Amino acid sequence: MAGVIRLQSSYLIRRLIPALNQRGISTSKKNSETATIATQQAKTEPTTIATNKNWVSYGFEKTSEADDKRNMHSIFFVSVTLCLVGLGFAWAYMPDYSLRDWAQREAFLELRRREAQGLPLIDPNLIDPSKIQLPSESELGDTEIIV
Repeated sequence: MAGVIRLQSSYLIRRLIPALNQRGISTSKKNSETATIATQQAKTEPTTIATNKNWVSYGFEKTSEADDKRNMHSIFFVSVTLCLVGLGFAWAYMPDYSLRDWAQREAFLELRRREAQGLPLIDPNLIDPSKIQLPSESELGDTEIIV
């Protein structure tokens, strides 16, 4: 359904806006030339020669292409390799401070021991009932007891 809607909308756009149907193809070999304005410079000023007219800075260095690339590569190496990979490795192999893995292992060992001895998996009388002292009816009074 979405494909039909896309097909209809692209057909309508091409029919309603004929400028979109025109596709300009350039066959010129002058894609690296740029327009410049000739200015007269004093002979005492040193002229700077651009090594690459089409260089677009990565944003780390505005004057030197080599420094710009070196800074970009070093920053991305540090951010990706050391931060993402290093911190991910440290987080994955960090010790279990809450002892969750130990508690789960102990629970499985206890379940296996109880199954082997034929005991119930969870004992309803974990604490011996003779050791528990409950309040009397007079001490409870009108307290609501929710079981």
